[in-house]
Amino acid sequence: MMRTRAARRIAAAAAFGGGGVGVLTGAMVAVLYAEAKIARRTVGEPVGEPPPSDGVYGEYPEAEGPPIRLAVIGDSSAAGLGVDNPLHTPGARIACGLAAVAERPVHLVNVAKSGARSSDLERQVTLALAAEPDVAMIMVGANDVTHQVRPADSVRRLEQATRRLLAAGCEVVVGTCPDLGTIEPIAQPLRYLARQWSRSLAAAQTIAVVEAGGRTVSIGALLGPEFAARPGDLFGPDRFHPSAEGYSTAAMAVLPSVCAALDLWPLDEERPDSFRGEGVLPIAVAAVEAVEEGGTEVAGTRVAGNERGPRGRWALLRHRRRQRIPEPTALGEPGAEAEGAPADGSAEGPGSEPAEATGAPSSSLI
Repeated sequence: MMRTRAARRIAAAAAFGGGGVGVLTGAMVAVLYAEAKIARRTVGEPVGEPPPSDGVYGEYPEAEGPPIRLAVIGDSSAAGLGVDNPLHTPGARIACGLAAVAERPVHLVNVAKSGARSSDLERQVTLALAAEPDVAMIMVGANDVTHQVRPADSVRRLEQATRRLLAAGCEVVVGTCPDLGTIEPIAQPLRYLARQWSRSLAAAQTIAVVEAGGRTVSIGALLGPEFAARPGDLFGPDRFHPSAEGYSTAAMAVLPSVCAALDLWPLDEERPDSFRGEGVLPIAVAAVEAVEEGGTEVAGTRVAGNERGPRGRWALLRHRRRQRIPEPTALGEPGAEAEGAPADGSAEGPGSEPAEATGAPSSSLI
């Protein structure tokens, strides 16, 4: 109940211009800031940039219509920092999966930037809209936590980005703030504070995005237990950013919601299953429940024709079944065509004409 109130307070402050006072005390913020500085020194500065992954994925010469356009927006977790192969970035993995489900090529435009905070969303959305995307996937929030951005400011900027994309006819799926309590360089007891702040921010992000008309998928709790149990496999060498397998885990959670946003998910899975804990809840309650169970989707819905009830916006909470994403073929030599990758292995700028589609695997998801 306390976390529900905190999420509501942050979201309300974002809507009305407040600061979300009371989520953390000044002393807690100072301690978290000090620990974040220590963690950053331990991790060090990121080496290199995420591999460029823009291009067309999926070879479907008989598909009708142009490729589906997917925009990826956010921070290093969206850009794929920490992997060398562009096919291992979350955007590429989602593009491959989306192409397999839709049986159409997918043109990926990735404008995410390592180190980005919510304040960079306005610039990134401008770049993404130049490509006229059909759907956008946003991952942002971790850098807002480590740099002490006021939660209300962070949420407000995400809501503005969501509304702007939706107004342009682009569906929006947000992977909420990850659970920073899984980051090894942050020591206890300060890791606990990072976990509480990141989870509160994730819940507030859900409220704001759903109120704006988008949908969210909880990333933090999904990666938390798995990353804590297998840090060597799911974290990269810096112990801060995910490995290729870690990004694949996140992509598998987000893919069903991206497909559903485009009405591409099987209809027999659209009805909520009460036995799996799915159902309609007030948005604040749904947001907090989503934080507790990773891979949970929250989207707006109606009850008896009404969007709102006595406790606010109605939301539909789902635990969509994660699907294995087709494994793309590894990149060939520079300049050579590679299955599942952009035709020339290079990045295309937002708004440029997509290269000729080359083959991400066309096999169905398993």
